[in-house]
Amino acid sequence: MKRVIGLGMLALLAVNSMVSGPGLTVGQTPAAGDTFRPASEVADSLTTDSLATDSLVVDSLAADSLAQKAEPTELLTHGPDASSDQEFREVANGAFGRGERLVFEISYGPINAGTAVMEVSRIVQFNGRDCYHVISTAKSNRFFSSFFKVEDRVESLIDVRGIFSWKFEQHLREGKYRADRFAEYDQRNHTVTTNKGSMEVPPYVQDVLSALYYVRTQDLVVGQLLSVDNHSGRKLYPLEVKVHRRERVKVPAGSFDCFVVQPILKAGGLFKHKGRLWVWLTADERKMPVLMKSKMIIGSIDVKLKSYRLGQIS
Repeated sequence: MKRVIGLGMLALLAVNSMVSGPGLTVGQTPAAGDTFRPASEVADSLTTDSLATDSLVVDSLAADSLAQKAEPTELLTHGPDASSDQEFREVANGAFGRGERLVFEISYGPINAGTAVMEVSRIVQFNGRDCYHVISTAKSNRFFSSFFKVEDRVESLIDVRGIFSWKFEQHLREGKYRADRFAEYDQRNHTVTTNKGSMEVPPYVQDVLSALYYVRTQDLVVGQLLSVDNHSGRKLYPLEVKVHRRERVKVPAGSFDCFVVQPILKAGGLFKHKGRLWVWLTADERKMPVLMKSKMIIGSIDVKLKSYRLGQIS
């Protein structure tokens, strides 16, 4: 069972979740988790069971996270930049906005394993740009935690106008597995700095969370491929999202007409086809993820939308 549930917890990240760490195969993918808060706030929130926007569902090892190395003003409110907004692309976004909240139930085979939440919590300033502060959490329920506890969190700062990543942090707490990851993207000079070093990246590179939100803004056509440059850890993972068909599905949140898409990694030997991830996005302007399925040799993981609140479109 070691870290099998990680794929289900991170499946809520949909189109790019399988590349959360270099060298992982589908059956080993971790879940998401992190915070942009200092250690003092982390410590105050370690006992909470809430999955609300400002809660933190990580255990005591979160005190060692990268988040404690900077104050919130450093992480979320860089000063104004002299550069013109015109230096960056603009992406039309009718899909999501501030206040959107998606709640999912996660099942491992017939077992109800836990809950995941994706939320566009607020708009903040970073490097002189307005950014969506997107938070994704996943937590195993009491029964599943009795033999494999998961408390994960991931956050991303996504440029409001260009829909690309400026900053990403992740904290994973899955059984005995612990990981904390950090990335800050210099989208002007096309580099990224992580806790593992620095490297060059393509313009408008995405992290594993921002990639999903970018895909949601794009026109989806059955039979076509959408390409996304993604970064995770110390590597780039070119990703293609294939739109297979349209299909109506029923989940706890309701019945939805959807596009069925499949993320395909273009990373040579990294991606061993031991499983596949399928994502159902609503076939409207929102392209809201309502269902995710992963089938592997050891079983299947389903992530179903349980409730949702639409955000304010800018």
